[in-house]
Amino acid sequence: MSNRAVLEVIALDAEDAVAAQAGGADRLELVTDMAADGLTPSRETFAAIRSAVDIPLRVMLRVADGFAAGDVDVLVGKAREMRRAGADEYVLGFLDEDGHADLVAVERIVAELDGARWTYHRAIDRAADRDALRKQLADLPGLDTYLTAGSPAGVDDGTPTLLAEAARTGRPGYEPQILVGGGLQLRHLPQLRAAGIDAFHIGGAARPAGWSAPVDAAAVREWREALDA
Repeated sequence: MSNRAVLEVIALDAEDAVAAQAGGADRLELVTDMAADGLTPSRETFAAIRSAVDIPLRVMLRVADGFAAGDVDVLVGKAREMRRAGADEYVLGFLDEDGHADLVAVERIVAELDGARWTYHRAIDRAADRDALRKQLADLPGLDTYLTAGSPAGVDDGTPTLLAEAARTGRPGYEPQILVGGGLQLRHLPQLRAAGIDAFHIGGAARPAGWSAPVDAAAVREWREALDA
């Protein structure tokens, strides 16, 4: 199990969650409203998914499209609500107007998470300085993952950055796991795996019929089998 790559799948509801787990997903990212690129789901949706599957769930903390935090009080309230509902892993990440990590927002939210594990999501791909952002966030409790494509344009353009960051694993700011997502395709896996990257995130790739259709267990299984090969 220690050599098994992590496969994380976006789930919008319990039906998605059951299909993703059946296909071999290791973890789910829970969101709503993919038209806005994924916002915080309702506590009822979280509860339904939590009772439907037994794999780890990471809940998105985001209330508006884009990478600005918006109303931090609302975000803090969402974090508290999800903690009370039993959520114990999260996804968040915000930039200020200059493209640096919004430490005010992130620190306030993380303070509500009581040490829970969390992913800094693809805001890193739009940061003014990725290395500086990693070092800014390095001491925050619970941060164990960066969801990144290496570029705002996706994995095709971002692969050189992903490979360079993988080579720095373990250095200050580079301790969190790299979770590759954003335009990720099966053809990318051999090169990324050879570089030591061992965590992958899919959304649309788990839904061959599009976002209006549920997760397809067979599509997830194809990814699981490719990662296990």
